[in-house]
Amino acid sequence: MAAFCRGRHRWKRTNVSCLHVLTRNLTGKYDYDLVVIGGGSGGLACSKEAAQVGQKVAVLDYVEPSLKGTKWGLGGTCVNVGCIPKKLMHQAALLGSAVKDAKKYGWQISGPVCHDWATMAEAVQNHVRSLNWGHRVQLQDKKVKYLNLKGSLVDEHTVKGLTKAGKETILTAKNIVIATGGRPKYPTNIPGAMEHGITNVALECAGFLTGIGLDTTVMVRSIALRGFDQQMSGLVTDYMETYGTKFAWKCVPKRVDKLSSGALQVTWTDTHTGNEHKDTYDSVLWAVGRAPETKALGLDKLGVQLNKETGKIVVGADESTSVPNIYAFGDISEGRPELTPTAIKAGKLLARRLAGHSTELMNYDNVATTVFTPLEYGCVGLSEEEAEKRHGKDSIEVYHAFYKPLEFTVAERDASQCYLKVVCERGGDQKILGLHFTGPNAGEMTQGFALGFQCGATYSHLLQTVGIHPTCAEEVVKVNITKRSGLDATVTGC
Repeated sequence: MAAFCRGRHRWKRTNVSCLHVLTRNLTGKYDYDLVVIGGGSGGLACSKEAAQVGQKVAVLDYVEPSLKGTKWGLGGTCVNVGCIPKKLMHQAALLGSAVKDAKKYGWQISGPVCHDWATMAEAVQNHVRSLNWGHRVQLQDKKVKYLNLKGSLVDEHTVKGLTKAGKETILTAKNIVIATGGRPKYPTNIPGAMEHGITNVALECAGFLTGIGLDTTVMVRSIALRGFDQQMSGLVTDYMETYGTKFAWKCVPKRVDKLSSGALQVTWTDTHTGNEHKDTYDSVLWAVGRAPETKALGLDKLGVQLNKETGKIVVGADESTSVPNIYAFGDISEGRPELTPTAIKAGKLLARRLAGHSTELMNYDNVATTVFTPLEYGCVGLSEEEAEKRHGKDSIEVYHAFYKPLEFTVAERDASQCYLKVVCERGGDQKILGLHFTGPNAGEMTQGFALGFQCGATYSHLLQTVGIHPTCAEEVVKVNITKRSGLDATVTGC
């Protein structure tokens, strides 16, 4: 996907340089029990947990500037340029919608209401910087050695770290953990894409940009929210179109040119008609996937196995790689969910196993997640498509409902896309295979039901659960119409 935006804004940049030099321990023992390469959420969690259980630990973190020269502090993608700033900007957009609703609820708001990007950006970046500092303090308190070095592997017990100036430091460790995550891809085959574009997450960014009043278009080459339930994806994008976000479906960008005015001219082809189109925008944002940060680690020299198609590290259930004493987890590992909480939990469990304090493995099944679009979408378990694929269409039952949040009633908001479905096995107690929900606070709602998946929740359990009234979540425990029945699934009454 690509997102185009009309509306100017500035990012405030800070440049922080930090140099630590470590001399090698020449006693014949390893310098550390554990060296972690990568100071994102997972790497930090792993290093702190290892220190908590008595290991001597060092963590290396180094941020290569983006193509636009942007750098950031300790904490990785989530803290600096991902989940945290995204959710705060999403909240800024929600507040804009709340101001509009407020008038229907009796609030007297005089004059036009407008949004100031600079105020929001400064506030968000101040919070991010506080988190950067907090991570530094936590590492110090837990006696984890933090090194602002770019790490690579020399052998299964040795890491080489390079400073920005190219000064080399050698560290040895009993075990090495790689948690370097990934970085956004650019479509390098499109002229002007790298020179004139920025990167992030398509629908979430398009949603909050629309919400703060910017003219935003999303260009979709194939489908939206690949890997998610496609019925739910359609509801999300339908709501966004009603909300004001424009979509260019089945379109492929061809080039981006910077005009003398400073505007960016995007040329694309409509694959339905074959016609070529052009339009101008202030910003072009690419959201075409992420690539693992594996190329500069020296993995090929050691024989660490990679998936040739994705470039990710092939790991076992215990996060081990093909080379002894070298482990990897998080976004850099093949087949793992690219989600911060899974990396954090996997990192902690790995640290405990390496220290001999546990044998517990990470359970990657039924991990809940939420897409923070204007109408949030939360899910846990299998999509309807995946459930059909695994169990067969005749062996699953889908309970569903269209509902109207109470908050939408007085505000006279359209609730056409507020929907939930529970995908179950058709036989026996009807074990729940997947739960999907679009509506306000979808993340908060889905997190609670995710616990039930760990306990083997069934449709019978839902029926036995008393709802909290009046909430959106209660509609889940009340759901009783099946898709198979063909009956109207619209909720009426309380």
